[in-house]
Amino acid sequence: MKAFLPPLDTQEEKRILKQMQGGSLEARNTLIEHNMRLVAHIAKKYQNADEEMEELISIGTIGLIKAVMTFQADKGSRLSTYAARCIDNELLMYLRARRKVAREISIYEPIGTDKEGKQINFMDIIESDEPDVVEQMDQNGKIKKLRTLLPGLLTKREQEIIILRYGLCGSQPVTQRQIAAKLGISRSYVSRIEKRALAKMRAGLEKG
Repeated sequence: MKAFLPPLDTQEEKRILKQMQGGSLEARNTLIEHNMRLVAHIAKKYQNADEEMEELISIGTIGLIKAVMTFQADKGSRLSTYAARCIDNELLMYLRARRKVAREISIYEPIGTDKEGKQINFMDIIESDEPDVVEQMDQNGKIKKLRTLLPGLLTKREQEIIILRYGLCGSQPVTQRQIAAKLGISRSYVSRIEKRALAKMRAGLEKG
């Protein structure tokens, strides 16, 4: 993690806050820069396999900027105490929004029906637990159809990510983080491409 400037002491913070209230943009930026360590500290508790620290710090910084711009020194609390709440709230809102979007375009959403009229989802056509011969033929037909549709539905980058992510060409499925490392792009960018590709595939299967 990059090195951040140390926090300001109480007297220095009060002095710079007063300058900012007088309209100094330099003072505002100083307050932001000296509280970035706080952003990183709070963001760290939300980091996991699916969240990039860089992205979390970017979102947390938005919360810090809001805190600096709305802080009222006469309320008696330190800027860092107020900023911690704002940073935390900003990160929570971001993560909740991400999870909502992920649910909305989940690979477990229905994309069609099987021969008995039951709903199937994308995962149903790329993996199953010991299907019988008839079911296996039906699954193989769907997979073949899916592979035929891919070139016309997806860009080369989208195809590459979907094939890697779900092991469509006989390889083992890999994580978004592994794909990001392989392609030299961010995990969040991989996630956006994957979601867009899945939406296109659902639409293509429904039409077909």
